[in-house]
Order: sequence, then structure tokens, then C-alpha cells
Amino acid sequence: MNLNEAEAAIEAILFASGEPVSLDRICSALEIDGKTAEDICTSLSDEYGYQHRGIRLVRVEDSFQMCSAPEYADTVRRALANRQPPKLSQAALEVLAVVAYFQPVTRPYIDEVRGVDCSYTIGLLLERELIEEAGRLAVPGRPIQYRTTQNFLRVFGLRSLDELPELPVDEMEEGQITMEMQNRLEQLRIEQEAAGREDDPADPESVPSEEEPGEPGKEEDT
Repeated sequence: MNLNEAEAAIEAILFASGEPVSLDRICSALEIDGKTAEDICTSLSDEYGYQHRGIRLVRVEDSFQMCSAPEYADTVRRALANRQPPKLSQAALEVLAVVAYFQPVTRPYIDEVRGVDCSYTIGLLLERELIEEAGRLAVPGRPIQYRTTQNFLRVFGLRSLDELPELPVDEMEEGQITMEMQNRLEQLRIEQEAAGREDDPADPESVPSEEEPGEPGKEEDT
């Protein structure tokens, strides 16, 4: 690997990480010695500063991190102040609907309703604080139960779970019920977004973000 390739590789690593990356990890990934890696990082840092770029490469103890230039802090804050959170994928909405309407529920129950392994999507919903653990079911194996959170109510503009739309379950098969739940939550989300834009007309129209990637061997979150 020549010098230009090493520089590009280090830029890619630091950009993708978003957090400080140790010199040891950089050396291991690029198979170069510590002095070479440190010299490249120092050179890139000097280059960004000299060219008055919008990014900086800073040292944090024995690690390096890429960040925005401090002189553009106010501009960055203004640009990201009204940034909408990533929208939920169809798979995430379906899992969330099952939890919302039948809580508390276990992962095996959700898997059975949807017909796929939902562990990855459950992890995403836990990360976004839309669902939370609600103890364990008193059966062999003691599986974890899940329920919706206060944040779920806030995101969907609900004061309580009693405001969830009723499901017309008469003469509906299980698959149709799941789709109906997903549709009802999607409609709630759209109404909430529309209400938010009416409350703040200065907000730009939100642009749908990319959905979460699926996990190999699991469901595809698209």
C-alpha cells in the first residue's frame, strides 16, 4: 500500500467511525507501523487546517478522530437543528405494531406472528427507545417480554395506549390483522409529521432517509 492509498484508507476509517480510533487499530487494519500511521494522521491534520477545510483531524491521546471545524459550529447546529429522525422501515413498523397491540409480548411470539426472526428489528426499536423490556414470562426459558415506552407515545402523538386505533378483527386472518396494525401506525406517523409541519411552518419538508440495513441471515429491513 503506497502513501496515497494509506492516507485515503485512514480518512475512510476515521470518517466511518465517527469516534476516536486508536493508532494500534489503524496500524492493524492497514498493516503499517505506528510511526508511519502517526505521520500520515499528522499530515492530514495539517492539510485540513492549511486549506481551511470544514473538517478537522484531531488527536485524542493515542487516537485520532475526524470532526467538523470549530469555526463552523453555529452553521452545523443550524443545519441539523430540525433534522428529522430516520423513518421506521416497514419491518420495524410491523414489529412495533405487534408490541403496541399485544403487549407485553415475547420475541418468540413476535417471530411467530411475522414469520421471520425479528431479533435485529427488536434491537433497533430498543435503541430508539420505542420499546423496552417488561420483565420475563414465567415459563421455561423465561423469555424477555417487551412493551412500548413513553417515547413511543410521544413519537406517535398519543396521550395513552387507549388512543391506539381499534382493529377491525372480525373475519380477518392473522396476516391481515398484522398488516392492518402496521397501516394504522403508519397513518398515525404521517398525521404526527403533518401536525409538526403545521406547528412550525419554517421547517423544511422532511426528506425520507434510508432504511436500516438488514442483518445477514435475518429479515431484510426494507
